[in-house]
Amino acid sequence: MHDAAAKPTLSAEQQRIAQLEAELAAAKSELVGARDALAQLRRAYTRALEQLQLLRRRLFVAKAERAEVSAEQLAFDSMFLEVQRLEKALDAAERNTGDERQHDDPKGPKRRSGGKGRRDLSESDLPVVRIELSCPELDATATRIGVEETSRLGYERGGMRRIVLARVVYKAERSVTDASSSGEGEAAPLQVVAREAPTSTPAASVSPEDTAAAGEPSASSTALDAPSLDAPPPAPKGETCTVFITTPLPKELFRRSFLAPSMIAHILTSKYLLGVPFYRLEQQLELQGASLDRGTMCRYAEDVGATLGAIVEAARKEAFETAFCLSTDATGVSIQPGPIQERKDKKPGPCRKGHFFVVLADKDHVFFEYQPKHTSAAVCEMFRGFSRYIQADAHAIYDALFRGTPPRGAAADDKRGPPPTEVGCWSHCRTNFWEAAVCKHELGVEGLRRINVIFAADRALADLAPAQRKVRRDAVVRPLVDAFFAWARAEHARPRERGLVSTALGYALHQEQPLRRFLDDGRLRLENNASERALRSIAVARKSWLFFGSDDHASAAANLFSLVASCKLHGLDPEAYLADVIRAMPYWPRDRYLELAPRYWARTRARLVANELNLALGPITVPPPLPAEEQRATS
Repeated sequence: MHDAAAKPTLSAEQQRIAQLEAELAAAKSELVGARDALAQLRRAYTRALEQLQLLRRRLFVAKAERAEVSAEQLAFDSMFLEVQRLEKALDAAERNTGDERQHDDPKGPKRRSGGKGRRDLSESDLPVVRIELSCPELDATATRIGVEETSRLGYERGGMRRIVLARVVYKAERSVTDASSSGEGEAAPLQVVAREAPTSTPAASVSPEDTAAAGEPSASSTALDAPSLDAPPPAPKGETCTVFITTPLPKELFRRSFLAPSMIAHILTSKYLLGVPFYRLEQQLELQGASLDRGTMCRYAEDVGATLGAIVEAARKEAFETAFCLSTDATGVSIQPGPIQERKDKKPGPCRKGHFFVVLADKDHVFFEYQPKHTSAAVCEMFRGFSRYIQADAHAIYDALFRGTPPRGAAADDKRGPPPTEVGCWSHCRTNFWEAAVCKHELGVEGLRRINVIFAADRALADLAPAQRKVRRDAVVRPLVDAFFAWARAEHARPRERGLVSTALGYALHQEQPLRRFLDDGRLRLENNASERALRSIAVARKSWLFFGSDDHASAAANLFSLVASCKLHGLDPEAYLADVIRAMPYWPRDRYLELAPRYWARTRARLVANELNLALGPITVPPPLPAEEQRATS
C-alpha cells in the first residue's frame, strides 16, 4: 500500500520538474534573444555616438582635416590610453628618422622664407587722397621740418564711367553716279580718337548717345542717319552733290549693347570670381549712382557665357588631344524648375539638383561642365575620346568609364576607344581614417599616421623633375605604400563589426591599384586636392546666389567659371581678361579661338596694338597667325 501511494506522488514531481525545465529552457532562449538584441542596440548606439562625434567636429571645429606631424594632436581624449602609448612610440620613431635625415642631408631642412613685409602703396597707380594731421599748439610754438608718411588702402564710391562713343560725321562732294553707287553708309578709313570727358558733366545726365545705346533712337542720331526732309532734289547725272558719311560703329559682341565690355567684365567677375549675387550687386551699383536691374545682369551673363563657350570648347579640344592626366570632381547645385506652364505635371515644386564637374588638364586648362544628372552616362559622354590617365574619387559613376563598358541601359559603342586609366586619390582614403580617428578608434589613428608619412615623403620630392621624382618615389615612397597595404590587409582579415574602421580599410583595399598608380609616373599626383580647391568657388558662392534659373544658364555659367579659373591658373586678371576678350572676339577668326584662351592670352595680347586695347571701345586689329613651329615652341 505504501509503494502504491508514493508512486503517484513521484509521478507528479517528475511532471513538475519537466515543466520547470521547459520553462527554464524557454527563459534561457529569451535571455539569449534579449542579449542579442541588447548587443545590437549597443552597436547601433556606438554608431550613433560616432556620427554625433563627427557632426560635432564638423559643426564646431574647422571642417579641414587638421592633423599635425606630432602624434599628440591625434589624441582626442586624455583617457585614450592606447593612443597615448602609440604616441610615445611614434615620437621615438620620428626622432630616429629625423636623426637619420640629418646625417643623410648635410644641408639640413630648408628654412622657411620670411614674409615680404608691408605692401608699399606708393608704387601703385591708385589716386591719392592726402590727409594732414597737425597739432595747433605745436604749430604756434614750433617750426615744421618735414612729415612722416604711412599709407593705408582705402575705397571711395565710384569706379563706373560714362563711355561716350562720338562717331565723326563727314560732309563730302560726290558725283551723282558715285553717290548712288556708294550710298551714304560708306565710310572713309576709320580713325578712333579717345578723349577724357569733362569732370563737370553730371554722371546721371542722359545724352542722345546714351539713349541710342539703350535701344531708343535719339533725335540727333536720326537726323544724321536719315535723309533730311529739307534736302534739295537729286541733281542730274554728271553733276556733283553733297553727301553726309557717318563713321560706322565698331564690331561688338552684342549689337546696340547698353553695357561696355569693361562693365560686363566687372559684373561677371563679381559673381563668378567673388561670389556676389546679382541682387546684392544691384544694390551696390545703385549706391554708386547707377541703376542696373538684376534681370539685365542675368541676360548678359547667359549670353556672354554661351558666346565665350566657343573659346572654352577650343581649349577643351586641345586638352583632350594633348593632356597627360585629367583630374575631375563634382559638386551639386540647385536649378529652378521653370515656369509652371512649362513643367510636365503643371504643378509647383522645389528646385531640382544639377551637377558641376571640374576637369583640370595638367597645368594648362581648367574646365567646368554642367550635367543635369550625376550618372555614368554623363561621365562617359564627358570623357569620350580620352584614353590616358584620369584622377577621380572612387564614386560608382566612374566604374563604367574605367572598365570601358557602356553604362547601364546604353548600347555598345565601337568608336569609343580604349578606356582611360584610373588614378586614385589618397586624400579620400585619408578622410575615412580621419573620421575613425575622430571617434577614438586606434586603427583610425594608426592608418592616419601611416598615410601622413606617405604624404610627407612625397611632398619632399615636389621640386624634382618628373623622371627624378619617379626614381625617388621607387626608393622612398613605394616601401611606405607597400607597408601600408600589408598592414591594411592584415587588419581587414580580422573579424570586426561594420563601422568606420571597416569602411576605411575596405576603401583602401578596394582602391589599392588606383592608389598605387601615382608610382608609375612622376607626373602623376597622389591626391586630387587641386580639383577640390577648384570646386570651392562654386561650393562657397552658392550660399549667396542659391540656384541657377535653368540648365542653359548653368551651362553658360560653367563656361565663365572655366575662363575665370584658367585665368587664376595662369596668373591673369580675370576682369581685364574678360574685358579684352569681349572686345576682341567679334574680330577674331573662328578657327583661331584657341589663341583667346587664358593659356595663350598673354602671348596673343602682346601681339595686339596697345593703343587699341587701351580704349574702352573701338576696333581691334587681328595679327596674322603664328607659324606652326613658333606655336609649338610657345605652347
